[in-house]
Amino acid sequence: MDFLKSAVASAIAKSSSFPYSIGDRIDNSDSIWTLHNATKKEDNLPCCVFTFEINANKSRLPLAKNAARKLRTLRHPGVIKTLDVIETETTIYIVTERVTPLSWHVKRKSLSVETVKWGLHGVATTLRFINTDASSVHGGVRVGSIFTNEAGEWKLGGFEVLSSVNEDDAVIYNYGSLVPDANRYCPPEIAANGWSVIKKHPLFAADAYGLGTLVYEAFNGFFPGTDQLAQTKSIPATIAPSYKRLINANPKMRLSPAHFLEQGKKTGSFFQTPLIHITESADNLGLMNHEERDDFLEELDKLSDDFPEDFFKSKILPELLKSVEFGGGGPSVLSAIMKISQKMTDDEFETRLAPVLLRLFQVPDRQMRVALLDHLPLMVDRIPQKDINSKIWPAMTTGFTDTAPVIREQTVKSVLTIIPKLSDRTINGELLRFLAKTANDEQPGIRTNTTICLGKIARNLGTASRAKVLIAAFTRSLRDPFVHGRSAALMALNATTDVFSEDDCATKILPVLCLSLVDKEKVVREQANKTFDTFLARVRKHAATLPDTVLPPEASGNTAAAPARIGNQNDTSWAGWAISSFTNKMTAAKGEMDSTSANGAVPQAQSLPPSGRATPLIQVNRPASTAPPTSKPAVAVTASDVADFDDADDAMDAWGEMDDEEDNFFEAPSKTKTTTPAPTSAFDDGGEPDFAGWLAAQSKAKTAKAAPKGLSKPATATSSKLGVRPGPARNGAAGLTTQKAASTSAIPKTSTVKKELPKPKGPDPAEDDEWGAAWD
Repeated sequence: MDFLKSAVASAIAKSSSFPYSIGDRIDNSDSIWTLHNATKKEDNLPCCVFTFEINANKSRLPLAKNAARKLRTLRHPGVIKTLDVIETETTIYIVTERVTPLSWHVKRKSLSVETVKWGLHGVATTLRFINTDASSVHGGVRVGSIFTNEAGEWKLGGFEVLSSVNEDDAVIYNYGSLVPDANRYCPPEIAANGWSVIKKHPLFAADAYGLGTLVYEAFNGFFPGTDQLAQTKSIPATIAPSYKRLINANPKMRLSPAHFLEQGKKTGSFFQTPLIHITESADNLGLMNHEERDDFLEELDKLSDDFPEDFFKSKILPELLKSVEFGGGGPSVLSAIMKISQKMTDDEFETRLAPVLLRLFQVPDRQMRVALLDHLPLMVDRIPQKDINSKIWPAMTTGFTDTAPVIREQTVKSVLTIIPKLSDRTINGELLRFLAKTANDEQPGIRTNTTICLGKIARNLGTASRAKVLIAAFTRSLRDPFVHGRSAALMALNATTDVFSEDDCATKILPVLCLSLVDKEKVVREQANKTFDTFLARVRKHAATLPDTVLPPEASGNTAAAPARIGNQNDTSWAGWAISSFTNKMTAAKGEMDSTSANGAVPQAQSLPPSGRATPLIQVNRPASTAPPTSKPAVAVTASDVADFDDADDAMDAWGEMDDEEDNFFEAPSKTKTTTPAPTSAFDDGGEPDFAGWLAAQSKAKTAKAAPKGLSKPATATSSKLGVRPGPARNGAAGLTTQKAASTSAIPKTSTVKKELPKPKGPDPAEDDEWGAAWD
């Protein structure tokens, strides 16, 4: 039979004249109606269709006709909303709002206690209207006659025997027993004397008893029969006394639905709940003043997570959105909206809530902006990425430069939430420029939060500029006068060790960390030690992988290096080992020297006679006119220099140019122009030996032996060309020559012909004795 009903319903649904498309069937337990989900063809409105097959159940046709007539005429917020009634020769269709049988939730026990109270309050309010205002008897109050709509509200249906007491031939008197399962739910007096006994008792008596069975079944999940109604173990203690009066065996002693509602609304009673209060106040939210709105939101905040989410999404949320956007609800209303949004699906959030939130980001109100940034984590994953980049981010950028510090600080914090949705171009462009501004903010808390933010988003930055930006930012924060700013920089460095190269760790980070090791604050020193150990361990690990040397191996045919000429290798004194070590390195050097020295002088000839004495060195200087110009010292660019923020092509310039060149550790730049000092002898012993005087004496002696090759004095050469230190003249000629060399600056420069000196050769073995005798 059920298959036949479904087939008939499908056939009608396919008919072009029927304005609704009938869908899946819904289990409606014991009922004369077959319930189906449906949609309206005109506008795809979701709805339900109650179908009654006349030919299959003719005896209950009066019940179906009575329900259709009453639903057309009886209108109340607690009554199931009827959209259309269609009657044909074979079928009666009652089209209602989209509903679900309450029995589904009751059997699964999925309703919380607060939700059951809220639902009972709605049913009691509806029965009060039917009994008092409409002067009627429902006659079928039970779980099977209650439905829940899309908002989760309990709606009263089951109008098959609803009758007015003013009707002489009421349906309830003649057909009440035809209602499915009527004998199990009917009051004791009706079970004993029939439905006509209603005329002898109060109008509300039958419905009060039905409300009692609803209370029992809603809290227990099932209805065993009238014999078990006296047990109240699952019913809340606050409701139990009133419940017992509802199911009293004496109809005249029963508590009417109206009185049940009044008792529940007394101070501290079972209907005094935040959920019920919010339901009654939601419709007037837009008309509330500031104090009333705060009270309403306070009640809303008291709700636990088991509130009926469908009701809040369908009823409360639209009112809250209108209040926050047009009624001046403010940040407190936004908090309530975001709490409700957590129960919404992604599609519902995108279609119903996201458009309003995007408009709120354009509002210049600072309190609203702070509230939006506070709740950004709840919405960022549910708003399309294109809307975040095109609407939310441009609005957020104004917060980086806002005059209110709380706006700037909250904007910096929100970067951590929104950065997964930002494009790489935005991150490495606009974002870095704005963070460079907040890194120099006048508020120390904002500077500190900027450092923390950079440490957490380090891996989102582009690899090309990441290390440069982070080193510039963190090393600058290490000089921050705010102690927590310095501590934050150290922790950020420790957390981002892996983003720096080993060379950067050794040359740029470890040197600045050394200063923090002796910080005046203990908390900074402790963190500096941890960070320093982390970087030092990484550098040591990298150094262990490096080769022992990069010099090419020596040829096997080379002779051993000459022994050191300065110092004694066996000397264990401090000066001895230092000089020996230095000269050993010098004698081990290989390769050829340049033909000219750094200052343009011809390299001197050296020889070592067998006697062990060193031959004096001779150095020929260029004239002053040919000396190369002294270059100006380079100006180093420090990390604190910040580039122009309007340069959108290179955002990392905002963090300052880093000095990538090697530091001239041993060369301090001179503030004044320096002159080349006069060359001195390799042996500086106060002017001894005077090689110029000795050479002059040899010339006057007119010895038969010629001077060594390469040391003969030219006819026009003066001792000013010799690389000797000026000192007391041993003879007249040498002293005169020295004085002339010292006063060359006063003589006008003339063009001279430079003669190329022959390359010195090694000493002649036959003349070793004479070279040694000359130093005696």
